[in-house]
Amino acid sequence: MDKTLLFFEAQRSGKLPPNQRVKWRGDSGLKDGFLQGVNLVGGYYDAGDHVKFGLPMAYSLTMLAWSVVDFTKEIADLNQMGNTLAAIKWGTNYFIKAHTQPNVLWAQVGDGESDHYCWERAEDMTTPRTAYKLDPSHPGSDLAGEAAAALAAAALAFKPYDSSYSNLLLVHAKQLFSFADTFRGLYDDSIPNAQAFYTSSGYSDELLWAAAWLYRATYDEYYLKYVVDNAVSLGGTGWAVREFSWDNKYAGVQILLTKILLDGAGGSYTSTLKQYQAKADYFTCACLQKNDGYNVALTTGGLIYVREWNNLQYASSAAFLLAMYSDYLSEKKAVLTCPEGQVQPSDVLSFAKSQADYILGKNPKAISYLVGYGQNYPTHIHHRGASIAPISVQHAPVSCIEGFETWYHRPQANPNIIHGALVGGPSKTDDFSDDRSNYEQTEPTLSGSAPLVGLFCKLQSLSGYHGSYHHRSPTPYQKPPASHHLQPSTPYHKAPESPKLYHKVPDAPVTFLHSIISTWTIGPTTYYKHKVVVKNTSQKPITELKLIVENLSGSLWGLSPCPEKNSYELPQWIKVLKPDSELTFVYVQGGAQAKVSIKSYL
Repeated sequence: MDKTLLFFEAQRSGKLPPNQRVKWRGDSGLKDGFLQGVNLVGGYYDAGDHVKFGLPMAYSLTMLAWSVVDFTKEIADLNQMGNTLAAIKWGTNYFIKAHTQPNVLWAQVGDGESDHYCWERAEDMTTPRTAYKLDPSHPGSDLAGEAAAALAAAALAFKPYDSSYSNLLLVHAKQLFSFADTFRGLYDDSIPNAQAFYTSSGYSDELLWAAAWLYRATYDEYYLKYVVDNAVSLGGTGWAVREFSWDNKYAGVQILLTKILLDGAGGSYTSTLKQYQAKADYFTCACLQKNDGYNVALTTGGLIYVREWNNLQYASSAAFLLAMYSDYLSEKKAVLTCPEGQVQPSDVLSFAKSQADYILGKNPKAISYLVGYGQNYPTHIHHRGASIAPISVQHAPVSCIEGFETWYHRPQANPNIIHGALVGGPSKTDDFSDDRSNYEQTEPTLSGSAPLVGLFCKLQSLSGYHGSYHHRSPTPYQKPPASHHLQPSTPYHKAPESPKLYHKVPDAPVTFLHSIISTWTIGPTTYYKHKVVVKNTSQKPITELKLIVENLSGSLWGLSPCPEKNSYELPQWIKVLKPDSELTFVYVQGGAQAKVSIKSYL
């Protein structure tokens, strides 16, 4: 668990404290917000990039705070309360700064587009540190609601240790909830720059989530009445979900409100709270594969599978939530009734443990997906800071292009071990490629690692569940040949796409689907981000596919460059393009689209 918390120190932005334990990091982002006249120094970088995205950051803080609130003894027994509270406070201090007025919240720092076209250390950042805000004219109920939930949960976490700080957090939480509820809208409609990275599916769940946490932090009946009165209109008792994540909080709301019922404190609201409980049970039974066929998907190796991109963040969140619900049920000696029979709380916890075991190496690949844990873990993490030598070793700044040419394409392991980072993880067939360019599988995120703190502390409190960390020495740096193309980090979620047009390649069993997924203007030039879907339309698998990309003036990622001019091949982790299957690559340039054609294939 201690090493999991180290990941948050590696992700810190701002002036680092004297007790910083991750020594390869330095101060960064010291002028964030200054151009807009606000101090936004601090907070956390989201993943392997240097953007401070408010929605996943706030969700991560809620997970950390929830761990402290309900696993207090377990964390204290492991002597990790100080480190956990420090991780929370680094983020909550940032949100206090970002909440400059009752109805204003600065939601993001950093331009995702330009940031992802640079591969440099946070300490060397040269990309724009544009700040984006929410206000009554530009609402964001999802982000403001999640920030309110995070600060309310943190207020509970800090209450026994710093009551004045706890009270300050509650003031901001209440104002943010009022802002979110009064001025409704999606944050990424107000901040289009976020759409390609963290698209929100809605804000109703965050409004209920914030109200539920505010009720728990204050016991003000107003908030309990809110979740009851809005149970239908906001979907709390209507949505039966099979996902819990930074974007979808319904299962969390339902389990949090079920605790009120289990505690016998439902009163006149009991009837509606039982409807919330029914949906909490649906989620849990679906995870345990006891939901009459309407179950959460599992890989062959038994891992919860929700999405191809960074799937482990969904597995870690679900496992955390199940461990929490198991605790609630066990405390009241209650059982779970699923369509396929009764389930004991211990069975719920056992399933959560199976997910933790998979993460830590009990999987078909025998890989620990938690960096720094065990003897076999990924070493080519898609993370800028971890992949470039620290300033203490390489004093000169590393530029955008130098970062790609010298460090991104470097075949050796990352020079810095980013302990506690949960990588994106394997595919639905349990396959995994430890490749720095394989961002879907090797990039860590705040929202992936945060739930592990509570999950691991609960499991480590059980007899016999104690892991040990084995350190690897960084591989000495050897400069590889420079690559002639840059491969930037890619968006986390699809942006709205333009109309599509298929182009059939003569005499080849492949189609190309071209689309423009975003545009932006810098000075006199308009840039377009193009997406190309390559589909095998034959009935036979295609191997050793090589493409020619002509008239390319910008960056391309999703393919590996070949020595021949304008030639590219499939990335290392895609060996075969199966019948009717697809692969996607993306490129950016001004002007007309590039010409894509087949060079050869088997």
